[in-house]
Amino acid sequence: MKLKLFLSKRRVVIAAVLILLGLFLVRPGVSRLKARIANSISQAVARPVEIGAVHLRFLPRPGFDLENLVISEDPAFGAEPMLRAADVIAVVRLISLLRGRLDVSRLELTEPSLNLVRRADGRWNWEALLERTERTPLAPTAKSKSEARPGFPYIEASSGRINFKAGQEKKPYALLNADFALWQESENTWGARLKAEPLRTDMSLSDAGLLRMNGTWRRAGSLRETPLQFSLEWNGSQLGQLTKLVSGNDKGWRGEVRLEATLNGIPAAMQVVVDTSIDNFHRYDILSTEGLRLTAHCNGRYSSVEAMMHEVFCTAPVGNGMITLHGDAGLPGVRRVDLALNLESVPVSAVGQLARRAKKNLPADLVSAGNVQGNFTMKEEGASPRGPEFQGRGEITNLRLQSATTNVEFAPASLPFVLSSRRAGSHVPSKGTAIHQLEADVLLAPDELHVEYGPVSVALGRPMLAQARGWVARSGYGLVIHGDGEVSRTLRLASLLGLPAVKAVVEGEAEMKLQIAGSWAGNISGSSSGFSLPQVNGTVQLHNVHATLRGVNGPVEISSAELQLLPDEVRVEKLRAQAGDADWTGSVALPRGCGIPGTCLVRFNLNTEEAGLSELSKWVGAQPNPRRWYQMLRSEEPTAPMFLENLRASGKVSVGLFRIHNLVAQRVSAALDLERGKLKISELRGDVLGGKHRGDWQADFTAGSPTYTGRGTLTGISLGQIAEAMHDPWIAGTAGGTYQLSASGADSTAFWDSAEGELQFDLREGVLSHISLARDEGPLRVGRWKGRMRLQGGEIEIEKGELVSPTGAYEIGGSASLGQVLDVKLTRTTDVKPERMGSQVYSITGTLAEPLVTLTTPETQARLKP
Repeated sequence: MKLKLFLSKRRVVIAAVLILLGLFLVRPGVSRLKARIANSISQAVARPVEIGAVHLRFLPRPGFDLENLVISEDPAFGAEPMLRAADVIAVVRLISLLRGRLDVSRLELTEPSLNLVRRADGRWNWEALLERTERTPLAPTAKSKSEARPGFPYIEASSGRINFKAGQEKKPYALLNADFALWQESENTWGARLKAEPLRTDMSLSDAGLLRMNGTWRRAGSLRETPLQFSLEWNGSQLGQLTKLVSGNDKGWRGEVRLEATLNGIPAAMQVVVDTSIDNFHRYDILSTEGLRLTAHCNGRYSSVEAMMHEVFCTAPVGNGMITLHGDAGLPGVRRVDLALNLESVPVSAVGQLARRAKKNLPADLVSAGNVQGNFTMKEEGASPRGPEFQGRGEITNLRLQSATTNVEFAPASLPFVLSSRRAGSHVPSKGTAIHQLEADVLLAPDELHVEYGPVSVALGRPMLAQARGWVARSGYGLVIHGDGEVSRTLRLASLLGLPAVKAVVEGEAEMKLQIAGSWAGNISGSSSGFSLPQVNGTVQLHNVHATLRGVNGPVEISSAELQLLPDEVRVEKLRAQAGDADWTGSVALPRGCGIPGTCLVRFNLNTEEAGLSELSKWVGAQPNPRRWYQMLRSEEPTAPMFLENLRASGKVSVGLFRIHNLVAQRVSAALDLERGKLKISELRGDVLGGKHRGDWQADFTAGSPTYTGRGTLTGISLGQIAEAMHDPWIAGTAGGTYQLSASGADSTAFWDSAEGELQFDLREGVLSHISLARDEGPLRVGRWKGRMRLQGGEIEIEKGELVSPTGAYEIGGSASLGQVLDVKLTRTTDVKPERMGSQVYSITGTLAEPLVTLTTPETQARLKP
């Protein structure tokens, strides 16, 4: 018997060798086999098949090389081919050749393109193929050699692409670098596996992870009755890329996503188990060394007949607590939902960890305590214009938030909350007048599922507690707070909650009506740069506020002001404040969303009854930096005021009385423009020295030493008031003129030492009290003196001009120093032939207070007025 079996196998081997040898020597025309091969594949898939070319191959296994294989689509699903493959290897079974058949045992496709199409009625193009394979009496892929039936080939594809279509529309979703295989495992069982990378064709994805799927299904009378068992894994997907894959935008969340799912049963009653986790969850712009892991486990029973998930039960452990979800839910488009969500002893500390990775600017040392309890339901039965109905409420008990950094604690006794999909303010009952007012001005929540919380009393350092309530939704959050508060405690509490707050030392009282809103969702791949900062709107009445600002040498005392927080700007109206030893009133406006201080332009309109230049300069001036012992030998360079260095401002200032050392100006007004240390003063007007001034000045505080330039016009100036300011009645009269001046220096001494300028003046009806040209004439009276003076290096050069006196006309010129030392000459211009007769020249030397007048010709002698 063994001998007969051996001889039978030997005959088969010899026959196969003879066939191969004959094919190698004879080389039959393979083009005649192309139609047969195409027809064989067409019968298997029930689709028209085209093959571009066929080539014989012998090694390593006999078969054919197929070029440009195209499997057409069922016309009911579209005109685009279902499958394209440029290169296909078809391996044949030698036994089938001996029996006069062409039996393909293996198909290997390289870089195929497969289209999976879903019609409007929900049917897929692959369903007919699956049903056909179940009705076709083929032998398993690994059939025995004695099996006479054709065997199901092992179909394997590498580096392929799987596209998804909805009718004629090709979706942007696809699977790239897809390796998949299909085979018949046993008489009534088929198997499949897939490994691919998810892709969106309309954008670039860097790391969407790797998708793996393995499964089997058994022969049945219909697809819905087909028993199947599949497992799916999606590993290595980054959360930001996953949100970009699903929604088209990177929502700004980070973390590694892992998804595992199993499906077991028939489509009409399939058991589904899903495990998902996110490791190192955080917002893209929040870095933390502490990893946060989010996990959830779900199971349920799916019915393809109803398109429903029944007996859903999901659990998500949170610290020592648990979040559970159970009930029934239909797939999208099926309006049937009956779900219940339970929160059991969820620790607030775990919620705080999640918040620190989702909300920026929360303190790193934020400590939270308390427990969250709640029960909620979601129900919908059929289409309803109002959508699903949400019910349920919960409470945070023993809530406590504190931070050593902010030195503040938030510890209400409890915080109630409800689940809603309506506008905020419709569920939480009112208690008292303050809360009625709170409801009237509550910030409206969006028309989506959200949690409303409050009202809750907030201790802000005042006898009357403030009231707060708000909402939290998937898209964002909102909060409204009304009541009195101590400013410093309110700012510290805002920092504790991650809300924008002024970084300054501020003490005082505030009456607040504020609305706060923010968004969880970001978009860092589109036009938006990411998550928006919380927006605070409303009004704050300030009283008795003491603020210490960085860069100035004194506080700002605000007796009262109305702070208006508008969507586009912040306004301070009805301002009554003291700064730089002056009482100010007016308004200030600052655009919002500037980010870095100094980016936006501050606009102001300020008024004061009285102010002094020295006091204001001292207030805005920079304090010298502390010097170490080893720096004592270094010279101390003047620095620009820090307050002016970082500020951009524009506006108007008016001062009733302005003191400039001994000089007093009244009704002073000007337009100021400050650009990061560069000050421009336009239309500087005022009443000064009995006359009027009008001019423009500029100052640059960005260099090592401040520089100043100015020009202007003086009219009707009382020279007697100048003498009075100098505490010496050396001159009287009126004058006018124009000036130009430039100087530098951090103090008045350096300013005048470096000053250079020019003055064109016209003096009328004046008296030089200390000068007399003759013993019996008295003080020199000036009917008119029109001339020009130049200032440089501390010296004033008096250009030659004409001085008209009742005693005659004189040519005057010379110099004077800022130290009041004189060197002036007067020459009579009425003398005839001065070269022969000699001119009357008066030399005036000495000081301004004690001038010495000398007549240079022997005929004339001048003396000093006693």
